[in-house]
This record gives sequence, structure tokens and C-alpha cells, in this order.
Amino acid sequence: MGKALDGVRILDMTHVQSGPTCTQILAWFGADVIKVERPGEGDPTRGQLRDKPGVDSLYFTMLNSNKRGITLNPKTEAGKKIFTKLIETCDVMVENFAPGAIDRMGFPWETIQKINPRMVYASIKGFGPGPFEDCKVYENVAQCTGGAASTTGEMDSVPLVTGAQIGDSGTGIHLVAGILAALLHREKSGRGQRVTVAMQDAVLNLCRVKLRDQQRLAHGPLKEYPQYPNGEFGDAVPRAGNASGGGHPGWIVKCKGWETDPDAYIYVIAQLQAFPELAKVIGHPEWLDDPNFNTPEARLPRLMHVFCEIEKWTMTKTKKAVMDILNPLNVPCGPILSMKELAEEPALRATGTVVEVDHPKRGTYLTVGNPIKLSDSPADVKRSPLLGEHTEEVLREIGLSDADIQAARQQGAI
Repeated sequence: MGKALDGVRILDMTHVQSGPTCTQILAWFGADVIKVERPGEGDPTRGQLRDKPGVDSLYFTMLNSNKRGITLNPKTEAGKKIFTKLIETCDVMVENFAPGAIDRMGFPWETIQKINPRMVYASIKGFGPGPFEDCKVYENVAQCTGGAASTTGEMDSVPLVTGAQIGDSGTGIHLVAGILAALLHREKSGRGQRVTVAMQDAVLNLCRVKLRDQQRLAHGPLKEYPQYPNGEFGDAVPRAGNASGGGHPGWIVKCKGWETDPDAYIYVIAQLQAFPELAKVIGHPEWLDDPNFNTPEARLPRLMHVFCEIEKWTMTKTKKAVMDILNPLNVPCGPILSMKELAEEPALRATGTVVEVDHPKRGTYLTVGNPIKLSDSPADVKRSPLLGEHTEEVLREIGLSDADIQAARQQGAI
């Protein structure tokens, strides 16, 4: 079986995280991704947050699997010619430079369309058209401007960013969807098109339920938030600690060993259907006949008391023991898993979600494999390219002679 994107060639002008996330997924799907980097420098993440001196950082290796790497300076005469040839021979160009950077290289969208009318040109920007469109954006800026930070954190405390990279990686995954749609459309129309995702928009899309709650606020308090019924609601969606945000209340409670283990916690949801079993197992069967506890409405003002009682029980057991007891009772729950636990989890290794990769300079490293599983096109995770590793190979494929390559090298174009 061929890979899903066999025969699709990607001109990868991306760097750092948001763009490389997108092109890495396309590479896992089988596209030939040609990562273009500055001669002598490369993607800035090659040298960032290094754990070993003199080798590519994990930041770089974990975002650039399965790609071929070339160096190119499109601002030189030879570089411009090579870049034009790459546009002619690729199906998709992806970039996440600051606004206008590719235009300043002499390749605005109009020029790209003339060179290759079938080209899909995909970009990640910080913001769409509007007051902020010329601003630079990083992960936490996107989380703050897209609504995530204002709705995350403890009640009555400061806004918090999340450890999940919803700004960078989240936007990259949105861009994958846009590129695949444009490639499908090209099958019918014969023409490429422009695909743009703004980081603010992608984060807001991931915060969709909070925009839902903003509109519900106009019609009364949000009953599933812990502020109800004893607290006050302002005119914007509040921060709600670890409340579930759904129709069934949930909270994080301590497990045995929490005093020394920062991850000895479990999330428990007091779901309506499973509540009788939950009450019995934690030692409160009397709640089932008590009008203060035996309906969801009655429990609302006493939720913190309910979770305190649940916690008294969970603190006597490890998080694994709690899972083993509550799962057969159909009580929804999930342990807080640390990065160490996830890295060591055999089930994730078995599915290819966590993969060990061999690298000629740094030895083996761990990375996250393709989270999107295709039955006929499984993704093999290959190591990231060394700086300029495939320059000559790619240039010969697009028709350059040895003399051309030599001349480009003398000009500093590669």
C-alpha cells in the first residue's frame, strides 16, 4: 500500500513550531517534504534548549521527522532561480514567517500563482485582518488573545496559560486540514489556492464552548460552574478551576502519596447515572435517601462537600487503585499522568504514539508519533534531517547540473 500523500511534494518554508507541526504531519502521511533552511544557520530551534552540546536540539528533532533538508538563500541571484524552480515542481508551499516576509523575498502570492497555478500556498499568521494583523505572535500570546488564558485558572485568581501548545501546534493541525481541503479542491478545479490560519482564530476555535457560555450568561448564571449558586458572576465567562465545563460536575482530587508525588491526583466526574455507585463506594449510601444529595439540583450548592468526601476516600488509595475500583462502576475518571509516566507507557509505544528514533549525532531520542492513525497508511517515524543534508539530492531532482550547484555554492545561495 502506498502512503496517503504519496506523490505530493511540499516546499516547507516553516520554522520553530507552528509550521513544522503541520509539515511533519503531512510528511507522516507520505508527502515528500523539503525543508528549506538558511545556509549556515538553519531553523533557530536546532540550537535552542539544547540538552547535549553540538547536536540538534530535541525541540528541532521532534518537529521535523520524515523531512528532507536543504539550505537556500532566496535573496541571492542563484537562490532566486532555485526557489522559482522549487515552486514550479512542488504542490504546496507552507510558511509561518512574520507578515510580508515572503513578499519581500520577491514572491508574493500573485507571482507564485504565475509560476505555478496549481500551487497551494499555506500560511500561519498571528492574527487575521484587523487591529493586530502586523503583530508578531508566540504560543502564550496566542493563548491570551484567543480566549484560553482568560477562561483558565483558579477561581478569583490570575489567568493561566496551559502546558498544551494550543497556539503553535494547535494552529499547525488546523493548517493541515486547510491544505488537504485545497488539494482535494485542486483535483476538481485544477488550480491551487491560498490557505491561511491565524493563531488567534485557531485558539478561539479550541475555546468554542467558552464562547457558548458567554452567550448563555445573558440568560442567567452558568449552573455547571463552581461559582453557582454561592458565588457571583460578572459579565464575562469566569475562570472555573478544574470544573468539568460539561453537564456533569467533575474535580481533581488527591490520591495516596500526594504529599510527595506532585501527580498523585485523579479526575473524578460525579455523573448522574453513576452517582449511586459512587456514593456507596466512598461510604455514603445514606446520600441516596437524603433530599440534600439525591438529585443533581440538590447537590449543586454542596458540590465542594461532595468532592471533599470523595477525596477522603481517594486519599486512602493510589490513583491506579482508584481507577481499578471506579471503572467497573462506570464512574468516569482519569489519573493525572506525568510526562515521565507517558514516556514509559507500553501501550503508547505499541500504537506508535510514543516512538524511539535513532539519530546519527545524538543517539536515540523519544518523540510523539502521528496521533492520526490511517488503517492503510501507517506512519513510520524517521529522524529529522541534518542541516543541508539533502541539498544536492533535491537540486539534481529539479534539474540542476553539478556546475549549477557549484555556482550556487560559490554565491552562498546554498
